[in-house]
Amino acid sequence: MIPFKPDESSPLLIFGGPYSNLQATRAIRQIADDLCIPAHNVLCTGDLVAYCAEPDETVDLIREWGITVVAGNCEESVGYGAADCGCGFNAGSACDLLSAQWYNYTLPRVSEANKAWMRQLPGRISFDYGQHAFTAIHAGVSSSNQFIFPSDAANIAQQQLLHCGSDIILAGHCGIPFGQKFSTGYWLNAGVIGMPANDASSETWYLTISKVDQQLICSWQRLAYNHAETAKKMSESGLKNGYMKALSSGLWPSQDILPASEKSLTGQRLHIPAMVIPIVA
Repeated sequence: MIPFKPDESSPLLIFGGPYSNLQATRAIRQIADDLCIPAHNVLCTGDLVAYCAEPDETVDLIREWGITVVAGNCEESVGYGAADCGCGFNAGSACDLLSAQWYNYTLPRVSEANKAWMRQLPGRISFDYGQHAFTAIHAGVSSSNQFIFPSDAANIAQQQLLHCGSDIILAGHCGIPFGQKFSTGYWLNAGVIGMPANDASSETWYLTISKVDQQLICSWQRLAYNHAETAKKMSESGLKNGYMKALSSGLWPSQDILPASEKSLTGQRLHIPAMVIPIVA
């Protein structure tokens, strides 16, 4: 595994959860090209395969692109042929039942070569950028399926920052983008590109981090892509479910995993201000 050593003359591009959404993955690669961000400055927080209909094609594109990927619970499960996705959903919940459908569809459609590649992905990546120590994870520092949402990050993230010894953690998994500053450092969730953020918009999310003077500017951006084509592929593949509808409605088919604070924001358009992190010489 080649270590992640980004070029500090270029921004970082961070995203999570392609979720077998080939159209969204093509769109984020086009963003990188448009911004002239090289592959060695691009990092994905995992879950390449999940809800949508083109898992192997999505992994092939990511591998051909040559970016760095943190292993998510979906890579761990599919890579080792586990019985389920390991997403951390409560047994019998709507999310659990829906996940069984896409997982049973996905598992036999990922090539053995891509499964082997998934098995060698790291669960944590540490690197330096802008004189700050970063750690990239999928969910929690010690768990690949821990849901950490904005409302409970203060109780969890500070301890995890201390545990990993970094200034900044880059995370994914929960599907909602956010950034928070704590006394122990910064927790930045880039969001995911493969599904909307439950805010009634078909657009998805990614994060750029740029060095400007003596600051890191962390900017969450919306990603527009051909979601109708993704939905068509799902329909043709028999994945006619709530996730297919969510691609256009922007609303999740279940709120089982959401804390009360996030449930209350369902359908409200997200606005995420840029975060400025000083670079201290």
